[in-house]
Amino acid sequence: MRLATLSLFAGCGLLGAQAPPADIGSTMPSIAQALGVTCNYCHSAERGSGQPEPKKDIARQMMTMTRELNTRVQQITGNTSANVECVTCHHGVPIPRQIADILMQTLRTKGAAAAAAQYRDLRERFYAREAYDFSEDTLLSLAQRITTSRPDDAIALLNLNIEYNPKSARSYAAIGYAYTRKFDDETAIQYYEKSLEIEPNNVVRGQLESLKMYRKRKQD
Repeated sequence: MRLATLSLFAGCGLLGAQAPPADIGSTMPSIAQALGVTCNYCHSAERGSGQPEPKKDIARQMMTMTRELNTRVQQITGNTSANVECVTCHHGVPIPRQIADILMQTLRTKGAAAAAAQYRDLRERFYAREAYDFSEDTLLSLAQRITTSRPDDAIALLNLNIEYNPKSARSYAAIGYAYTRKFDDETAIQYYEKSLEIEPNNVVRGQLESLKMYRKRKQD
């Protein structure tokens, strides 16, 4: 592993061909930790086999980009301590993406149940690493994006959000709105009222009053 590490850094010219083993040995583990991987993630082929290792090529390019970015930032700011590292973007995952984008892709291809299962899995594995945003806003905003076209899926995501954030008045209000898209005003009113029970002064009060007036006019 030590020789493979040396070839990676010497090959991209970041540490230099004569870089001390101590420098290489301290840098490589920090990169692996930043991506949440082991050395085999990049060094995937048998040494000397001649087999391509595409992830090693990507690693070289990313390391070059990081070095150039740091040089530019330090020149612009005059702050020589300004430093972007792998962990700045990766936070313990090999491919950094926003969790909302990950869930949206799953939602489109596999449905709400699969997206909910994926959220639970990611939360269990990465919650303490700051790799993804697990605040109530993530599922809330994702649900709001699909409420008009897929209200049932939106409701499923919002119920998942309430499971982890039981005092989320906004999630209850959003479920109420989703039910209006299903023309189920009675259930919508129940969720609006629950939202107000948690947060009496939130803006959903106006929506609730408007909905009740609309229902009254229909009954009259």
